[in-house]
Amino acid sequence: MPTRTIAIIGAGLAGLSTGCYAQMNGYSTHIFEHHNKAGGVAAAWRRDGYLIDGGIHFLMGHKPGTVTYQLYEELGIVQCNHFPDMTIYGRFIDEDSGKTIDLTCDLDRLEKDLKGIAPVDSKVIESMMSDIRRMEKADVVGMMSTEKPPELMGLLDKLSMFWKMRGILRFFRGRYSKPMKDNPLGAQDPLLRKVLENLFLPEVPLWFVLMIMALVANRQMGLLEGGCPDFVEPIERKYRSLGGELTYDAKVERIVVENGKAVGIRFADGTEHRADIVVSAADGYSTIFGMLEGEYVDDRIRERYQSWKLCKPIVIVSFGVSRTFPGEPPFTSIMVKDPLRIGTKDIPGFGMRIFNYSTKFAPTGKTVVQVLVESDWDYWNNLRSDRARYEAEKKRIAAEMLKRLEKYYPGISSRIEVEDVATPYTLWRYTLNHKGAYMSWLPAADKILETIPRILPGLSNFYMAGQWTTPGGSVPTSLFSGRASS
Repeated sequence: MPTRTIAIIGAGLAGLSTGCYAQMNGYSTHIFEHHNKAGGVAAAWRRDGYLIDGGIHFLMGHKPGTVTYQLYEELGIVQCNHFPDMTIYGRFIDEDSGKTIDLTCDLDRLEKDLKGIAPVDSKVIESMMSDIRRMEKADVVGMMSTEKPPELMGLLDKLSMFWKMRGILRFFRGRYSKPMKDNPLGAQDPLLRKVLENLFLPEVPLWFVLMIMALVANRQMGLLEGGCPDFVEPIERKYRSLGGELTYDAKVERIVVENGKAVGIRFADGTEHRADIVVSAADGYSTIFGMLEGEYVDDRIRERYQSWKLCKPIVIVSFGVSRTFPGEPPFTSIMVKDPLRIGTKDIPGFGMRIFNYSTKFAPTGKTVVQVLVESDWDYWNNLRSDRARYEAEKKRIAAEMLKRLEKYYPGISSRIEVEDVATPYTLWRYTLNHKGAYMSWLPAADKILETIPRILPGLSNFYMAGQWTTPGGSVPTSLFSGRASS
């Protein structure tokens, strides 16, 4: 019997994972990527000796003994990488109050520090720490990852999943399911409320924030010592070693359908590649409403793409700095006194990454400092039609961010060797992600556990993988979706 063939659209994490597992399962696969390298959103680029990493900020479940670690091992990732533990999730600076707090993995210290800034909320803090310690004992990421895609799960599979999660099911209902912006913990102190609301995203549920802090405490959150290249390249090598084919600079314009079956793909030059099965690990909107011209949708799919909120796109401003930053945490969240202005939006704060935990990002004695600012897709999409204004706005934002950094690192402006600005349009140009969303659907409290089918109504021999099949996305869910689609 001839080997069944699969055409995979997109060489991001989900596409590479799909290819690897499909090859392991006896299929013959060919991945087609519109860009000239793999990785998708897990992107990095070099500028005059500096590695500018715009992709993976941290990695969940990187230690042996978890389902997620097994996934990384199967894809050849852990054998080629070292993941420094995140002993601190980040530093929170509030310019209004002038206070700073480190969100450390030491829960005793964290409890003491939080009580120090918000003594009125001591009971709230004690309750939160108790919940984090309970979650710390569970492999939450692994528990929420299933061996089968939802479409193939029977009653026994679902019962098995619920049994695995029985110790933490209480965290998915009641106040734990409410968004952080609604203050589900009932904190009274304004600063504590601000810290908790901005630990991740204000829209995520309480249980998600507890899970993140539990993973940090359990040393199950790691950094990428070599950035995205060291993470992506081993998966690509694994895929090729399994016999998979990969073609770059191949933009798919249409998914070829005959008699309700996906039978191949058509490229921009009009040529076709036929396959028994087609898997799109590309942008969801481009796939459904572009490559398939919106022919295979129902009301739920329309509603999802019309009204579900996306993760807000970001501007990434990176500086190559000729100095080191010993003792600084890898991530800092700064809530500013004077809001940043980008387009018509006032931005209340920004994130800052300092790549001081590895020698692979910059030459000896030098460091990459990166600022992440939420922005607006329409603003940048409209601005790109005027190249001069587009470039001028990039320079203005870089200068503004450098002025802000001077407050914390006096003299940094004189040490800048490289300046790089990536906008939401930059991300779209390289990944085609809908409206520049770096992480698909916003993991809002009422959506984060939503099951999104990996198939489309009326179309057989077709599957989807990647961030657009899971609200919020993330590295593990993208890789798990690839395994589920194969």
